[in-house]
Amino acid sequence: MLLLALKASIVAGRKIMEVYRTELDINYKADNSPITIADENAHKSIEESLKHSGLPILSEEGKDIPYSVRSSWEMFWLVDPIDGTKEFISRNGEFTVNIALICNGQPELGVVFAPALDLVYFGLMFHGAYKMEEAFSFFTDEILDELNGDSWELVSKSASRLPTMPEGPDGYTIVGSRSHGGRDLEDYLDLMRRCHGEVKFRPAGSSIKICLVAEGTAHQYPRLGPTMEWDTAAGHAIAAAAGAGLYEYQSDKSLVYNKKDLHNPWFIVERRQKEI
Repeated sequence: MLLLALKASIVAGRKIMEVYRTELDINYKADNSPITIADENAHKSIEESLKHSGLPILSEEGKDIPYSVRSSWEMFWLVDPIDGTKEFISRNGEFTVNIALICNGQPELGVVFAPALDLVYFGLMFHGAYKMEEAFSFFTDEILDELNGDSWELVSKSASRLPTMPEGPDGYTIVGSRSHGGRDLEDYLDLMRRCHGEVKFRPAGSSIKICLVAEGTAHQYPRLGPTMEWDTAAGHAIAAAAGAGLYEYQSDKSLVYNKKDLHNPWFIVERRQKEI
């Protein structure tokens, strides 16, 4: 399933980059959020790739599936074809393809692919999390055509195991949204400065922020604002496989998925010490 998700993300990434290199035609959804043909192309590509699993798919760009239908799903794909459309439009490269497999409300595996950065993160519970650079070069047509369960050793050995910095960077580092800041985040940063002294703030876009905590180059990512389940599920799986987690703000509760309301609560991504 993880290799299938990786293949789906790479193929979708290729289609996204075809649009990224051209003049963008931007439309807007009912909530005034931007959407491009790249979102739509990626959605169709991912659906085509994942349908071979036989599992249902819940995607940001897919049809609205009633809770009365999806509440019975024990396992399904949760997808954001392009997380960070504003980053895509501004062409800063910090947008991602997010694909997660949800099992009984928890993310079991996840892929976060940043095609403009040619960087992919992937993780599977109890098997670890990984980071691969130059992903397009590795996943050639030949490898994609032959990708199966026997390919795991080749793929994992070609990537770096997370966390790459288990102790974290020097100085307490918080990663935050490049496009969604606000007063609540500023107040939180002030609180962290009182707790940790000097705090380094690193802006980033999309699910890359979660992956930076998973790899250990940031200590924490607070999200004190609205997000949807498809924004976080893939990164959550990677963080959990790397020994970190997504916790409800001011709580030890992990985020859960396939709720009636698909909005997430405020949350913190960090690596917490477990009691023995």
